[in-house]
Amino acid sequence: MDSDHALGEHSGAAVLPPGLAEVSADERRLSELGYTQELARSLSGFSNFAVSFSVVSILSGCLTLYGFGMVTGGPALIIWGWPLVGLMTLCVGLAMAEICSAYPTAGGLYYWAAKLARNNAPAAAWATGWCNFMGQVAVTASVDYGAATFTNALLDLRWGFAATPVHTVAIFAVILLLHGLLNSFGVRLVAVLNTVSVWWHLVGVLVIVGALAVLPHHHASAGFVFGHFVNQTGFHGPFAGIYVALLGLLLAQYTLTGYDASAHMTEETRDAARSGPRGIVNSITVSIVAGWILLLGLTFAIRDYSGEVNTATNVPPAQIFLDALGGTGAELLLVIVIGAQFFCGMASVTANSRMVYAFSRDGALPGSRLWHRIDKRTQTPTNAIWLGTGGAFLLGLPALWNSTAFAAVTSVSVIGLYLSYVIPVWLRLRQGGDFRPGPWNLGRWSRPIGIVAVGWTALITLLFMLPTLSPITVKNFNYTSVAIAAVLGFAGAWWLLSARHWFRGPRTAESATHQEPR
Repeated sequence: MDSDHALGEHSGAAVLPPGLAEVSADERRLSELGYTQELARSLSGFSNFAVSFSVVSILSGCLTLYGFGMVTGGPALIIWGWPLVGLMTLCVGLAMAEICSAYPTAGGLYYWAAKLARNNAPAAAWATGWCNFMGQVAVTASVDYGAATFTNALLDLRWGFAATPVHTVAIFAVILLLHGLLNSFGVRLVAVLNTVSVWWHLVGVLVIVGALAVLPHHHASAGFVFGHFVNQTGFHGPFAGIYVALLGLLLAQYTLTGYDASAHMTEETRDAARSGPRGIVNSITVSIVAGWILLLGLTFAIRDYSGEVNTATNVPPAQIFLDALGGTGAELLLVIVIGAQFFCGMASVTANSRMVYAFSRDGALPGSRLWHRIDKRTQTPTNAIWLGTGGAFLLGLPALWNSTAFAAVTSVSVIGLYLSYVIPVWLRLRQGGDFRPGPWNLGRWSRPIGIVAVGWTALITLLFMLPTLSPITVKNFNYTSVAIAAVLGFAGAWWLLSARHWFRGPRTAESATHQEPR
């Protein structure tokens, strides 16, 4: 079945010659949406996909939360939860891709909300934008902090650099600094590195799974991998198993986030109305397949399991590598993982900065004029890059004194991003037949897929704010709800006290003179 026709892609669209004509068509569409071309439109469709695939980063998400998954459901939930979450995520991605095709702008989600809302469009855009901003900063923090923990584990194994909170946070700061610098050099360098990232991830998964499948003398049984359920959360009772299994879905759902990066990069992508949607859907699909292979390989490599993956480095996958392959083999696999996590964090900063740039272009962040500035030499929003990295560093700091802070940051990233994903989808459902699709669309599947996407997001938003350990203490309390309430409370208060008087949604060329932040 031809995927283009299956998804309702218009076959009657004008065929443009390659090169400049495509860019001109993209610029005309951007002008119709109310913006002039400011960013360098130099990304191909593959480069657009590469950004999202790098942000999703199965070698980052799967391995960073693997230890969490082992205590909230264990192997059975890790292996069977992945395809379930993958299918639900694909529904969300498909619904988003259809809207992306209609409105290919760097603002992405909050621009969509403004265009799709029947009533009070500015409020819909404001809420969507702040949810996305919160999720973007949190995912940058969680990815780079995860990279720091794996880097610290490698340094510990190699040179005895102890895996302490102070050491990990210091490494975290260095990684963020490097990501800020790389993104400041321009989108062409980022595009090249993201292309490398795609192959690093795919080849890296094959190397890791191949090494774990061939080299160890012992493998876990199929019964253990596919059927062993673990509950080390402290929750007991008739429904504890179901509750813990639902908590364990965070591993997969955290990994399968960030694909909105393709939407944020559309103003820098050629043939954006098709390349952006394809980037969203393809990054999810490839990640589902490769991620499941990775999780199977890692779980089959567990040796002598006695209730937990014991580790001196605080990184369970590192201990699995060590038990299976010895010191040198484990270090080589850690280098592959850390490289993938580094690429992931770099792409996350890229997407984050474009969202900040676009949101500031519309006056919706404090100090918008500063964050919206474009470096004339590189044509990149340099100030927005450093806002995103600085915010991510502040989110990671609580890890110095609270060992569960990182889990809260991952939950904040999931909830923030998925709320921003689903608000436009819900508004598109309300539009019904009034919605004017772009060249890439779902046809008659649009409504059922949208309903599934909205229902799933409502479930995980509630689920990932619930307690993860019992008895509940100050140290293990899930602070996700507190963090979300703080950010959205600030955004809500600013809206009520000031922004509702001047914010009119995305600031297009026609409305720019009538909208000023106060």
